[in-house]
Amino acid sequence: MTYEVDYDKPRRKRRGRRAALIIVSVVAVVVVGALVAGMVYLNSLSSAYEDNAQTFEQSFPEDEGRPVKAEDDESINILLLGSDENGGSGETEELSRVPQGGRSDTMMLMHVPSDRESVQIMSVPRDLWVEVPGHGEHKINAALSLGGLPSTIDTFESLFDVRIDHVAAVDMLGFTGLVDALGGVTVNSGYDQPFTTGEGFTFQPGEQEMNSEEALSFVRHRQSFPDGDLQRVRNQQAFIQAVIDQTVTPENLSNPGRVRDLVETFSPHLIVDDTLSSGTVASLGWNLRGAVNNVEFFTVPTGESSYSDDGQWIFYQDQQAMEDIADAIADSTLDDYAASR
Repeated sequence: MTYEVDYDKPRRKRRGRRAALIIVSVVAVVVVGALVAGMVYLNSLSSAYEDNAQTFEQSFPEDEGRPVKAEDDESINILLLGSDENGGSGETEELSRVPQGGRSDTMMLMHVPSDRESVQIMSVPRDLWVEVPGHGEHKINAALSLGGLPSTIDTFESLFDVRIDHVAAVDMLGFTGLVDALGGVTVNSGYDQPFTTGEGFTFQPGEQEMNSEEALSFVRHRQSFPDGDLQRVRNQQAFIQAVIDQTVTPENLSNPGRVRDLVETFSPHLIVDDTLSSGTVASLGWNLRGAVNNVEFFTVPTGESSYSDDGQWIFYQDQQAMEDIADAIADSTLDDYAASR
């Protein structure tokens, strides 16, 4: 079922489960392990998925001119987006539930290699200065407001010479909701000194237990860091990794009630493209069952920082890094590249 989402209206109650576990799995990267559990309940959940899955009204650009995969390339690339309603300038802003417009504040490319033995999650800094096809040079997060999802996908495909197979949007509120469902999460802060957020939470280097309010503040804060959004990206990666680690435990995956609780918590914050059918997602999840302990995160390297002609703070591209990433995706060696970062 495809429809345009209006977030000014309250959500309607739906029959049965909000969405199947298999939806949550692919996008959240809570992904891999949760999908394995979902296979047990696939027959009962697949119809709920088809009935209740929310999809973007328009996802992909026209096919002409898009990158084409080699015949033997069975890799899958999923673009993950999150958005702040006003462009994401700080933790005082409200997170929009799905980036149908505005600027995409968090951007990750999830790469699933052909062998399905690992998953790489590549964060792209929102302030990266790029060519948005048809619109000139802008920060990469402006592509969404300039031309919607098709323009965002077009920008990513042009930047890395890669075919985007699926797209999904999830806001950080969905992830922090999982923190409540999990009873808190232990996050390993990689920042080398304490920092205090605008909400008054202080975080120390190393592992610390966080409730949902603390976690949301942790993943949104950037004012304390000399490199700003780059450290925020690292914090988001650390948080998502912590959620994965605490979600895909044997205790959770063997407990149908627990799985349903996590799905119901996360699914209202998720919208996918219309090609992610229950069969497609379930097949991917089954094939990824051995990759749950091999999920690698890294951030696209940047060049110098400066101001654009119109006064925006930007990161220029590291051209060599962009070429290396494109080559690694094409050669199925992105796992080696991620390990070297």
